[in-house]
Amino acid sequence: MSRSLMKDGRPRSPFSIVTMTILALLWTIPTLGLLVTSFRTRDDAATSGWWTALFNPFGADWTTSNYSGAWTGADLSSGFVNSIIVAIPATVIPIMFAAFAAYAFTFMDFPFKEFFFLLIIAVMVVPIQVAFQPMLNILGPRGLGISGQYIAVWLLHTGFGMPLCIYTLRNYMSTLPRSVVESAKIDGCSHFQTFWKLVAPMSIPAIAAFATLQFLWVWNDLLIAKLFLKSENTTVIVKLQQLLGSQGQGQELLTAGAFITIIVPMIVFVTLQRYMIRGMTSGAVKG
Repeated sequence: MSRSLMKDGRPRSPFSIVTMTILALLWTIPTLGLLVTSFRTRDDAATSGWWTALFNPFGADWTTSNYSGAWTGADLSSGFVNSIIVAIPATVIPIMFAAFAAYAFTFMDFPFKEFFFLLIIAVMVVPIQVAFQPMLNILGPRGLGISGQYIAVWLLHTGFGMPLCIYTLRNYMSTLPRSVVESAKIDGCSHFQTFWKLVAPMSIPAIAAFATLQFLWVWNDLLIAKLFLKSENTTVIVKLQQLLGSQGQGQELLTAGAFITIIVPMIVFVTLQRYMIRGMTSGAVKG
C-alpha cells in the first residue's frame, strides 16, 4: 500500500498528522466549552462542568436566553456599528502609510535609512500601555480636544500598528525582483507610479495578511476603546465587557456575547485567510 503524498510529491509524515490533530483538538476544546456554556443557565454552569451537558443533549439544561439577553442588555447592535466605524479606518490608514514607507526603505536611498528602520523596529518593543497617559494629555481637553471621538482612536491604532506593518511589508518587498523596479525607472516612471502600478499589486498578499491581523486587533481591542471613546460611540467589545457586574452579575451573558461579537472577524478571516500564510512567510526567507 503506497503512502499518501502531498502536493509537492513528498510523503506525508504520520507523526506530523498525529501532532497536528492533537494540537487542533487542544486548541478547539476551550472554544467548544465556551460554546456549550453559552447555551447553559448561570446555575448549571456554576454547579457542573460544561462537558456534562454533552451527555444530556436533549435535557432541560439548554437555553437560548443568554443570546437574547446579551444582544438587548448590551445594545450590541450599536456596538457593531461603532466597531466597524473604528476598525475599517484604523486598518486602512496605517497600511496606506506603512506601504509607502516600506517602499521607501526597500527601493529608495536616503541618508540614515538603516538607522530610521532600526528606530522603527525598536518602537515595536515599547508596550502601548506606557503611552496611554501621555496620549490622554495630548488628545484630551487641554491638548487637541479630540479624546472621545473616533479620530482619536484612528490615530492611536495608526501609530501603534504602523511599526509592525512597515517591518512586515518591507521584508516582503525586499523579496520582489528589483529588475522590475529598475525597468520602470528606465522607462521614466516616478516612484509613485512604480509603487502604485507595480509594487503595490505585487504586495497584495502581504497587505491583505496584515490587514486581516490589524482588523482583528482593532476589533478585539478593549483598552484603547474604553479609554478614548465616549459611552455613546464605544465599541462592541466594551459593551460586552460592561455586561459583567462588579459582583459577577451577567457572567452567563458573556459567553453568548462572545460568540455574537466574533461574527464579523470570522467573516473577515475566512475571506482573507488564503493570503495569511503567503503574506506572512514570503518575506521570511530570501532566495
